[in-house]
Amino acid sequence: MLTQRLLLSDRGGMIVLGLVLATMILVPICNLLVPETSALHISTFTVTLLGKFLCYALLALSVDLIWGYCGILSLGHGAFFALGGYAMGMYLMRQIGPRGQYGDPILPDFMVFLNWKELPWYWQGFDMFWFALLMIIVVPGILAFVFGWLAFRSRVTGVYFSIITQALTYALLLAFFRNEMGFGGNNGLTDFKDILGFPIAASGTRISLFLASGFMLILAYIACRYIVTSRMGKVIVSIRDAETRTRFCGYKVESYKLWLFVFSAILAGIAGALYVPQVGIINPGEFSPLNSIELVVWVATGGRGTLFGAIVGAFTVNYGKTVFTSYSPETWLFALGALFVIVTLVLPKGLVGLFNRTKKAASKQNPGNPPPGNPAPATAPSVTPNMGTSTENFISAETPVIAAVKEPV
Repeated sequence: MLTQRLLLSDRGGMIVLGLVLATMILVPICNLLVPETSALHISTFTVTLLGKFLCYALLALSVDLIWGYCGILSLGHGAFFALGGYAMGMYLMRQIGPRGQYGDPILPDFMVFLNWKELPWYWQGFDMFWFALLMIIVVPGILAFVFGWLAFRSRVTGVYFSIITQALTYALLLAFFRNEMGFGGNNGLTDFKDILGFPIAASGTRISLFLASGFMLILAYIACRYIVTSRMGKVIVSIRDAETRTRFCGYKVESYKLWLFVFSAILAGIAGALYVPQVGIINPGEFSPLNSIELVVWVATGGRGTLFGAIVGAFTVNYGKTVFTSYSPETWLFALGALFVIVTLVLPKGLVGLFNRTKKAASKQNPGNPPPGNPAPATAPSVTPNMGTSTENFISAETPVIAAVKEPV
């Protein structure tokens, strides 16, 4: 009932999730049951490509949660994505065993090549799938907690926070490039054989990874939707719109920002873990600051502060990149640049702004019947500040979002 209530009040999200669910049903059927000679057949390559897009959508969703609703512009979420990917890559490397080029049952090939004598302590346990799943959550979560606690405690905000997050991902990029780190250096981790005993290149495995990516995207969207529509979500939005006043009302702003930042980082790590077995490689290039900047562009293109807009933006931009690189590899950067400029000038609220325009046009045609799930906004009480007016009423008159939350936590 709770899930149904959350989604019924979110028409755009219902449409996007409906399309994702339909894709999850149709793609396996067209890949496994439709003959290859048929025009309706979907190749395994396309399945992998769509699975990668779903991972990107989950990553964009994690950024929109903190940027669109809390005003935290992180230019380092690619680091959490890559850490989750490395955790999964380490598990996949341990599954190779003696089937590697050098035949060592314990050490990965790159360690044998570099004359490593024993497995580093931080590789221990990655031969077990449950341990890898735990690290996919714990490693990005701990890094986000430590980094966020130091930054938010020092009240680093705005462009300064964006710069230090970018510095974080660049520092990790340089560290993981070093062979001494024990993560494959420049080449990273690759040549995966199987996952949970199933051949990683088999069509059935690809379909399973695709479905897992879609399921996690839907589950993450519902969780994010619950957060932003809850009482906590109202406080988070008030932090975005008036952080100083929210702190003045007695709320522990740093705690709200830290919790949301950690949760967002965990989502990014899960996206990276699902991404690696589908693309077959993870290397330090995933830490590149340009990747983090690009995923912010996905959110802006789709529509910041809508959740479903992040999914739309991730699919649109990456599909455009795929098409442009196929038909015009020399000019694809110009084509993507033109797409960003057009969206910024014509659709400042992103591609989903077209959806909102349609709703507003429908409301004007039927003023007595507003669209379902979008009740008329409540009008803030009119209060004339004077010496007898309480501080709470004065803030409520100027900041309706804060007024919606009655008691500090």
